[in-house]
Amino acid sequence: MPEMNMLARTTAEREKLFITLYKTAFPAVARYVSKMGGSFDEAKDIFQDVLVIYYEKVAGSSVNFKTSEKAYLTGIAKHLWLKKYGDNRLHTSIDGIDITNTEDEEQPSSTKIMHYLETAGKRCMDLLRSFYYDQLPLADVATLFGFSGVRSATVQKYKCLEKVRETIKEKSLTYEDFLD
Repeated sequence: MPEMNMLARTTAEREKLFITLYKTAFPAVARYVSKMGGSFDEAKDIFQDVLVIYYEKVAGSSVNFKTSEKAYLTGIAKHLWLKKYGDNRLHTSIDGIDITNTEDEEQPSSTKIMHYLETAGKRCMDLLRSFYYDQLPLADVATLFGFSGVRSATVQKYKCLEKVRETIKEKSLTYEDFLD
């Protein structure tokens, strides 16, 4: 960590220090903010605050950091992000949101979906129906279909889904092909 007298020497040295810190830690902060749903501008704002806090900490006292500069700066950024933006994103008001009736939107045609599910065969249809529609546990599905165990039922369910996927892939179907 830089010592206090290194930070306080000249404006040029402080600028050089901040550029080094920016190059070292900003990419990690930007990735974190992006992962948390923030924008690049929000990441820059957070990082500017982080640099101010960091400088005040180092210049104001002889704090002994137990982590690297990058880890320390990233930790401050995460804390600031959650403090400034995290609460707002969790408690967004629905007053300004346009809520439309989803029944008006086009829904996939169950007839078309069933047609492609049936291409996997009757046994696959029954197995998939038991698991997804009837919501039977895999242990019950295994017993019902005479599989040796849960693992066998899982593998067979996967194979059935792959048959359907292959049919859809062969015909180059898209989501729109399933709409009424």
